[in-house]
Amino acid sequence: MSADIRYRQRRYLIMMGIRLVCFVIAVVVFVNHGGWLAAIPAVGAIAIPYFAVVFANGGREPAGRRQGFQGYDPNLPERYVPPANGQSPNGSASSAGQAGPDAASTGPAPSSADPDIPGTDGVPPHSN
Repeated sequence: MSADIRYRQRRYLIMMGIRLVCFVIAVVVFVNHGGWLAAIPAVGAIAIPYFAVVFANGGREPAGRRQGFQGYDPNLPERYVPPANGQSPNGSASSAGQAGPDAASTGPAPSSADPDIPGTDGVPPHSN
């Protein structure tokens, strides 16, 4: 890894040296009344630092890390499967006539058209 860092540092320093040369050429051309020709090396002196930083920070990819598209695989819990008819949640059989301790507290499930629940019969709830 240190060889890679050394290579990127060397490349950065070379690009900064080229930038310095561009800047000096731009000043010399401008002082000698070169006019718009001074803008060419000046643009180079302005643009080179961006590319030098991008190249210096762009290290090599670790080998074997990117091997094409990998789909998203979420870590989800298993899907709940309700017990079969006649089975209680603990797995023992229960008869239809016997009510468990929680049967009285939950009551019957409301139908899809329960008149006591506003909005289930297709009519919006009314206000008083």
